[in-house]
Amino acid sequence: MELKWLLCVTLLALGILAAQAHDVDEDSDADDVVDIEDDLDDGIEEVEESKSETSSPPPAPKVTYRPPVPTGEVYFAESFDKGTLDGWVLSRAKKDDTDDEIAKYDGKWEVQDMKDTKLPGDKGLVLVTRAKHHAISSKLSKPFVFDTKPLIVQYEVNFQNGIECGGAYVKLLSKTPELNLDQFHDKTPYTIMFGPDKCGEDYKLHFIFRHKNPKTGKYEEKHAKRPDADLKSYFTDKKTHLYTLVLNPDNSFEILVDQTVVNSGNLLNDMSPPVNPPREIEDPNDQKPEDWDERPKIPDPDAVKPDDWDEDAPAKIADENAVKPEGWLDDEPEYVADPDAEKPEDWDEDMDGEWEAPQIANPKCEAAPGCGTWQRPMIDNPNYKGKWKPPMIDNVNYQGIWKPRKIPNPDFFEDLEPFKMTPFTAVGLELWSMTSDIFFDNFIICTERAVADDWANDGWGLKKAADGAAEPGVVGQMMAAAEERPWLWVVYILTVALPVFLVVLFCCSGKKQPSAAEYKKTDAPQPDVMDDEKEEEKDKGEKEEEEEEEEANEGKLGNASQEEEEEEEEDNRKPALEEEETVNRSPRNRKPRKD
Repeated sequence: MELKWLLCVTLLALGILAAQAHDVDEDSDADDVVDIEDDLDDGIEEVEESKSETSSPPPAPKVTYRPPVPTGEVYFAESFDKGTLDGWVLSRAKKDDTDDEIAKYDGKWEVQDMKDTKLPGDKGLVLVTRAKHHAISSKLSKPFVFDTKPLIVQYEVNFQNGIECGGAYVKLLSKTPELNLDQFHDKTPYTIMFGPDKCGEDYKLHFIFRHKNPKTGKYEEKHAKRPDADLKSYFTDKKTHLYTLVLNPDNSFEILVDQTVVNSGNLLNDMSPPVNPPREIEDPNDQKPEDWDERPKIPDPDAVKPDDWDEDAPAKIADENAVKPEGWLDDEPEYVADPDAEKPEDWDEDMDGEWEAPQIANPKCEAAPGCGTWQRPMIDNPNYKGKWKPPMIDNVNYQGIWKPRKIPNPDFFEDLEPFKMTPFTAVGLELWSMTSDIFFDNFIICTERAVADDWANDGWGLKKAADGAAEPGVVGQMMAAAEERPWLWVVYILTVALPVFLVVLFCCSGKKQPSAAEYKKTDAPQPDVMDDEKEEEKDKGEKEEEEEEEEANEGKLGNASQEEEEEEEEDNRKPALEEEETVNRSPRNRKPRKD
């Protein structure tokens, strides 16, 4: 009870403070109105100053950008902060099997600041145009050879305009004598393809590597399993995201987004198709025998159709018990010519034929149960059985589903170190996109996780910190969300008003007690007096019951003592009586007889 009243008092105090603050605001507004009427110019200046003082948000902490610097050995590192494409080669190739109008790799690349950047001076590579083929590449400081050290590939992507259909993946171009970055195109051999890709509602994060068959020498693409994580937000939130691929010499791999693992596995077990083919395959020359029976059930050959089985009986019959409703208009058609229709002026009977008015529902049938010839409704035929079929029984000759026999796979091989891929010597972006202004930044290829993490913290980490410092608080985010989706105001109001209503109901829904004045007017006992009287009566009743019990106990004790006294008196009398009788019987005490 005390907690309830404490809660009520607290809420009441908060309400009073809010009301006072509201009154102060109204008073200040009224003063401003008076000032404006007295001196319009001065009033406007005061209002503007007060607004600027009260509405200006506190300054956000400033994040200063500094270009990241590798903290260890790297094969490739690019931050684009020089503002040029030095070291990058634009492709001038044409795509095969494509119309000449779109076959050229003529999409534009530029080094720009990111839109709405919070870090002035932080530049990146931007895919500027849309609906074109884009290709650009750059050489590594030295070829990467897969031996005893991991491979780490990391870079940043920002879909500044969202993404409709297109990719933002990188290709690690294989080291071959034919490699010519000036002619980089979709058929250029690569070792690894990694990064985000989206078309329609299919959100992907590719990790593909080309594996060389040791027997045939041919390359086959191996695709990592799809991640279980939801990738949609990385394509739609228009924020910069960090993509990282880690390949280890033990064939394990990890895919991270924003330094969080979203996919992992092993090159031997989690790629499709598998790196190693099966040891056995089905014999392509094996054929199913003609007498092979794959039927688990067959019709019972001994079954006979019953004599009373009527296959010609219809499934539906007319209801003989049905009666035509009263008022049915047999002579009225369901549809009649529209009396208000007129033949179009341009109607040519030679070309269009004889004109007929369109049909409309017969207005006389609206009030009647129906029009036209009445027919009995159809019902299910209780005697209908359909076409007879013999029941199915187990097939004693069933041999199971036939499968061709297994034979050793002539193309079998076992590569237990798929990590040792083809060395690569360049990194490239070969993309088609229906969305422009895709922002790339801070590429790094190295072998040490710490080096990649330091590079990420100095680049992507600064962007994240700057975005966090510039983002509004929780209330600001809620207000911004409500501006975009007005229906959220209803949610906010219900979220705030419902608890307040319940608290008020909890505090104020107690039974109302009569005031002291009403007791005085009627001389009725007040609740506390009535309670005292009831307690006194209860105590009095309990005392009376105790006294009665004591008296009853005393009466019992008195009766017992009285009986004991009477017994003692009788015991005392007996010797006296016996003595008296003895005296009377003695000869001395006998009286003489009179003659």
